[in-house]
Parts: sequence; C-alpha cells; structure tokens
Amino acid sequence: MKFDTTLYEEKMKKTISALSEELGGIRVGRASAKVLDKIKVPYYGSMTSLDGVATVKALDARTLSITPWETSVLKEIEKAILASDLGINPQNDGKMIRLVFPSLTEDRRKDLTKQVAKMGEEAKVALRNIRRDANEKAKEQKKSSILTEDEEKSAEKSIQDLTDRFIKEIDVVVDKKDKEILEI
Repeated sequence: MKFDTTLYEEKMKKTISALSEELGGIRVGRASAKVLDKIKVPYYGSMTSLDGVATVKALDARTLSITPWETSVLKEIEKAILASDLGINPQNDGKMIRLVFPSLTEDRRKDLTKQVAKMGEEAKVALRNIRRDANEKAKEQKKSSILTEDEEKSAEKSIQDLTDRFIKEIDVVVDKKDKEILEI
C-alpha cells in the first residue's frame, strides 16, 4: 500500500491561501478594499462584515469610499474603522465615509516588510507542523503493518518534497509582497 499525501497537500495549500489572504490585508501605497476585510460592524444585533452593510469603492489610487446601504450604520462603520489597526482617520460627510491612505514612509515600509517576513515564517512553521503530522501518521501505519519500512521511507521523502515545494511557494508570495511594499 502507498501512503496518501493528498490530505496533507490540501492542508498546505490552505496554509498558502491563508497567508495570501493575510498579506492582502496589509496596506501598501495604494488603496485596496482588502484592508477592510477584517472590519466588523454591529448591524441589527449581529457583527457583520463591512461589505455586508456598505459598498466599498476605490475612488483613486489612495482613496476609498464607503457608502452604507442605510445611513443609520454610518457612525458604527466610522467607530469600527477607528477601532481597527488601520491608522487612518475616516472622513464622514453624512452620506459616505472617505479613507485617504497616506503614502508610506521609508520606516513604515521597513516595518511592513518585517511584518510580512514574520507572517511568512509563521506559515512555514504551519507547514512544518503538517509535515510532522504526516510523518507521525506514516510511522503509525508502519507500526500497524499497513506500510513496509521502504514505503514509510518513501512516504517521508514525498512529504518532505511536498513541504519543500510549499516553502518555496511561501518565499515567492513573501518576496512579491515585499516588492509591492517597497515600490514607490
């Protein structure tokens, strides 16, 4: 019998997706609605994502507009943005909110690249944990005589190859984000 790595490959793909999604939330020099993805607003008694109560549009490279479907939720949106870690003061005109993203300073860019590197490392740790789980499963199957010793070694090698491939993918994603941040 051969060891099945598809489950672990799926977990590793999810790790890459989660990293990409997390990196999308880091604001760079231009405005992106993705930075607002984590913001939740109280709406009829439940916490609702911003895109569930308003339309978010990029007006230009550095400005986002948030137009709520009901003006009664405008103050709540403003409070949620102020409470978030965006570091941007919303401009409320009574009908919509404008967010003007300042251009990044050199120090802020360096801080962001460190943050991106940290996120990349955390994703690599997650991959290594998946590898460890897969290797333990292979050892377990060898003990149960489901796998032979050669099949166990083969499984460990294919798991390591999978891990190496996804670690390279993380490096590519992190490098791409770093270039985006350092771009002026």
